[in-house]
Amino acid sequence: MDRLSNTVRPYAWGSTTAIPKLLGVAPTGEPQAEMWMGAHPGAPSRISRTVAAPETAGASTASSAAPAAQALTDVIAADPAGELGQAVVEKFGPRLPFLLKLLAAGAPLSLQVHPDLAQAQQGYADEERRSVPIDAPHRTYKDANHKPELICALTPFDGLCGFRRPVEAAEAMEGLGVDSLKPYADLLRAHPEEAALREVLTAILTADPAEMAETVAAAAAAAQRLGGAYAPYARIAHHFPGDAGVIAAMLLNYVQLQPGEALFLGAGVPHAYLDGLGVEIMANSDNVLRCGLTPKHIDVPELLRIVRFEATEPGVLRPEASPSGEEVYETPVDEFRLSRFDLSPGAAPVDLTAATPQILLCTAGAPSAGDLALKAGESVFVPAGEKVEVSGTGTLFRATVVA
Repeated sequence: MDRLSNTVRPYAWGSTTAIPKLLGVAPTGEPQAEMWMGAHPGAPSRISRTVAAPETAGASTASSAAPAAQALTDVIAADPAGELGQAVVEKFGPRLPFLLKLLAAGAPLSLQVHPDLAQAQQGYADEERRSVPIDAPHRTYKDANHKPELICALTPFDGLCGFRRPVEAAEAMEGLGVDSLKPYADLLRAHPEEAALREVLTAILTADPAEMAETVAAAAAAAQRLGGAYAPYARIAHHFPGDAGVIAAMLLNYVQLQPGEALFLGAGVPHAYLDGLGVEIMANSDNVLRCGLTPKHIDVPELLRIVRFEATEPGVLRPEASPSGEEVYETPVDEFRLSRFDLSPGAAPVDLTAATPQILLCTAGAPSAGDLALKAGESVFVPAGEKVEVSGTGTLFRATVVA
């Protein structure tokens, strides 16, 4: 078992205070958006693990080994079966299938959607065949994997998730009293559900930029004046003036999570996180197709191929308790499994030994994992099959894989 040293990503939308507050450190004044835990090549966690040193004449046994800082990617690459377990390697290949994060949104993230596995494989192969550079701004598929994800709120957490019923979106647009929104509202009322959502999203994303900027400005002013249910759109427009994504956001369900509640985002579901701190887990992929609220490239034809144009309920998840005290967030994917333990003083240690790799993250209190004492924001990597018991007082999230 290894204590993790993790990278904090300073994306512009990040909160300046939420992650420092959890870690118990002073804010730097810069945004701190995500703390990554895992073996993503972009920012792998590091561990200090004892490695054998070259033997020299007269060297003592005590000096023949020394702790060395290593990237978790390198540790896994050196012994995939030993670190991940043979079953995980056979099912997902020689890499950790998930990435765990602390995510702190101080401003809206981009409106986005993720492909399913077949779409990702097809899109990646196509861009490779066309020799699109992997770092090109217009490159859509960075890898051949899908990216289902789960966000669990640690504080009140706001987001957008999935299309709402077209008639509800039409009513919201009409309520703003903006003439240039009327054609979208009429389309939403005139067509069957799937056709209406597809046609309106297409129209929004392909509208003349200057005309759309005027529409967004008028809609933002109306939303600011009306407040209430319109307040989120005024806030979004404040961060993204003139962006078509402000109008596209009105097609989606607005969701407010309370601490402990979660959202699962499957393939084809448009979504955006707006504000709050949470624990996020996802399949280890970088495939994102953006629909707005971003200066980055929007591939409209490919986006329309990926999006699932169907109205859905947001599907707020609450953990299901087990006899061991583990509270599991059930999802339909195997790349990750997230659960939570609220440890009480004086309770017997809980054995978490498993045949799969694990990352344990403390978000409150001062529990212990084996002989490692943890505090909020600290995490450990547990190789497959290694014995580990947790005890003490506090909250631990457990990230692992279904193999």
